[in-house]
Amino acid sequence: MIKTRFTEMFGIKHPIVQGGMQWVGRAELASAVSNAGALGILTGLTQPTPEDLSKEIKRCREMTDQPFGVNLTILPTLVPRPYGEYMDAIVQSGVKIVETAGNNPKPFLPKFKEAGIKVIHKCTSVRHGISAEKAGVDAISMDGFECAGHPGEDDVPNLVLLPAAANVIKIPMLASGGFADARGLVAALALGCEGINMGTRFMATREAPIHQKVKETIVSSDERATSLIFRTMRNTSRVYGNSVAKKAIEMETEGKTIQEIGPIVSGAKGRVVYETGDMEHGVWSAGTCMGLIHDIPTCKELVERIVGEAEAMIKGRLSQAVAA
Repeated sequence: MIKTRFTEMFGIKHPIVQGGMQWVGRAELASAVSNAGALGILTGLTQPTPEDLSKEIKRCREMTDQPFGVNLTILPTLVPRPYGEYMDAIVQSGVKIVETAGNNPKPFLPKFKEAGIKVIHKCTSVRHGISAEKAGVDAISMDGFECAGHPGEDDVPNLVLLPAAANVIKIPMLASGGFADARGLVAALALGCEGINMGTRFMATREAPIHQKVKETIVSSDERATSLIFRTMRNTSRVYGNSVAKKAIEMETEGKTIQEIGPIVSGAKGRVVYETGDMEHGVWSAGTCMGLIHDIPTCKELVERIVGEAEAMIKGRLSQAVAA
């Protein structure tokens, strides 16, 4: 067993966290990850209303008696979301772990702290990690350039970003972006982290509530199969490189506005991809770690494989590499 400050603080067996993925982080997946001894995460805004989130939390609790958390991504949107009401739903549900992302979490921390909730904040830079630590979060999930979704605008990969962050951040930190196997876990520990956060890898599991064609596409793709959209607007997002992503990049090059590009890359269209398996209907998030994914196991099989192989690696090849 690999114990870290993160596993101790959050009451989990293994130092692995499931990313809070839009349309994917539902009770089926979060409960399966938690039952495997890792930390499952429900995606708060996948639920259309705060009342629906309360129901989903209840459903997840019926499927696992292990700790799980809720992701709440706080960003400006074309259609305003009632973030305060989502927060109230989380607090009233009794959930004790929240992953925040997007804007500075400081305004939201007092309510969570008063309820005894531990907060993990997702960052894409050292400076943002330092700010979140000063604000009072309990842990950082540091996203490198390899990640699916929003990698920030600095383009720093994890081999540099993680040790740079570990040099100055004192609270537990997760490595996020590009992690899919035991080698990644061992590397994350060596780079100064207390565990790993995996999104794309958990999409390719049996319990992930998405179409089988999406899972098979992840397995058959390699590390070059993603595209970066909205680069010119400094709102970069890493998605699967399908025809829709390529069209969005072409429109950017032509100088089209976000209002013009938005309809073809809307989240609603991405949801249809997950539900129907129509891989060209919209954009959907995927990380470069697709090049490391070659099967579709259960969450339990995946977690136990990663941890078992990581332990063997640490005790075997790495220890043998040190001269007596």
